[in-house]
Amino acid sequence: MAKMKTYRIEARSDEKYKVTVQAGERTLYVDQPVFAGGGDAGASPIDYLFASLAGCIATTARIIANQKKLNLNGMDIKVEGAMDLDVIYGKGRDNRPGLSGINVSVALDSGMSEVERKGFLEELRMRCPVYDSINEATPVMIAAASQTITVP
Repeated sequence: MAKMKTYRIEARSDEKYKVTVQAGERTLYVDQPVFAGGGDAGASPIDYLFASLAGCIATTARIIANQKKLNLNGMDIKVEGAMDLDVIYGKGRDNRPGLSGINVSVALDSGMSEVERKGFLEELRMRCPVYDSINEATPVMIAAASQTITVP
């Protein structure tokens, strides 16, 4: 039987673009840069998406290296992608609002041969949950929560 773990965060937005996120005992801040009307109190949502992908790739790579007893001193990961901001700002509908694609570059600091590196990266693609969640069609449902009224 599959061993499932449920993840959950809670977030609250302010009157501008700042979002305070509770992830377990940690507080994260999402914001927009000043030039976009935000207060620059945290990384943008896309920055967090990219950071999540890079962090998961690094973590999954470490798990694989430990399990296979491979020498992995570290890795450098670069993640980039582009999106049409006109769609987000309601100025156009020529493209979708999401990223047109995501490119990930992984430089392994390891003594692995080229064949081992290719196999390692293939296994990494197969086992990284954030990569899989982004790369495959993961269903996402957005629903309005019941309105809460606070009475003094």
